[in-house]
Amino acid sequence: MQYDLIIVGGGAAGFFTAINVAENNPKLKIAILERGKEVLSKVRVSGGGRCNVTHAEFIPNELTKNYPRGEKELKGPFHTFMTGDTMEWFDNRGVALKIEEDGRIFPVSDSSQTIIDCFLKEAKRLQIEILKSHAVKNFSKEEDSWILKTNQGDFSTKKLMIATGSNPKIWNLLENLNHTIVEAVPSLFTFNIKDSRIKDLPGVATNASVKVRNSKLSSEGPLLITHWGMSGPAILKLSAWGAIELNAFDYNFEIEVNWLQFYKAQEIVSELKELKDANAKQQVHKYAQFELPKRLWQSLVAASGINNDTRWADVNKFQLKTLSEQLTQSIFQVKGKSTFKEEFVTAGGVDLKEVNFKTFESKKYQNLYFAGEVLNIDAITGGFNFQNAWTGAYIAAQAITSK
Repeated sequence: MQYDLIIVGGGAAGFFTAINVAENNPKLKIAILERGKEVLSKVRVSGGGRCNVTHAEFIPNELTKNYPRGEKELKGPFHTFMTGDTMEWFDNRGVALKIEEDGRIFPVSDSSQTIIDCFLKEAKRLQIEILKSHAVKNFSKEEDSWILKTNQGDFSTKKLMIATGSNPKIWNLLENLNHTIVEAVPSLFTFNIKDSRIKDLPGVATNASVKVRNSKLSSEGPLLITHWGMSGPAILKLSAWGAIELNAFDYNFEIEVNWLQFYKAQEIVSELKELKDANAKQQVHKYAQFELPKRLWQSLVAASGINNDTRWADVNKFQLKTLSEQLTQSIFQVKGKSTFKEEFVTAGGVDLKEVNFKTFESKKYQNLYFAGEVLNIDAITGGFNFQNAWTGAYIAAQAITSK
């Protein structure tokens, strides 16, 4: 079958491209090829089922700082289409969005189905064909057309958009076309840690700074203790920025956690001495200090060799020193990783040097476009990966319909 545009991948970037192209030129014949039985499945599970559409950062150069890979390349595109444009796009289609305290932006409905329904409604209105269970086996350039071979027949198209996310099979096909593929490694994950200090503390959260020992990797922010180890923004940022290095460590490394964020052990020793003088008769473990969660404080006190019935007056110098180190230099052994919720983000994909970021077109082939995580672009959690998808899809759509 002959089309003007075929989009491989029935996800966020694919639908966003198709809708924008069809609105720019309703006469074009457009098809979305999806290998599975469902479209927009990643949208459905994103943001815990709420769909974190984007993030409330409205300055392009600041927005790019949330991309460990792609920061430089996205500066230009974000000046063309970014957060405010995304919000307006959805608003124009009847989807009300809200900004939460941490900057994440969700549909007012708190349901990813709202976003899915919007895309499906628009696709139907614009007569975009959605072909499910169409797995692409190969594609090649023949004169001025792209020929795609699928498990359900062959297709021909003038222009081709690849929006398949982290799909190794598609990456292999692109390698066959002499595109360079940067090896994929996990980019957004939590740390598996078995340690008596946090064993009984699942659900405890506090602000902390974290650094990977024997490296330059560090992060700070909310840290969440889980049944399997540690999560939260501080850990997730570390996993994103350290994706390649932590993969090289085979996810077996040590982290140093400062539960007081910016204090040093020496500074805390003097404060602990003041607490000792002011609360001589009080049991150390009974009242949490430094605004730490009580259970975390008690665990760190115990790890310092201080018993539950020990009063401040009876704490010796060695115990004070040990407690200060537990508070500011807790060492934990990380052994493995876990996927963050149901979201799976990878670093890796089409080498960014081979893409024209004014159009999101391949530099090697005319009329071959990319959007979303098929490129070697990834971000920290908070709606940034979706914003990359919207931006790339929008700019590609403008380029597709301008020539």
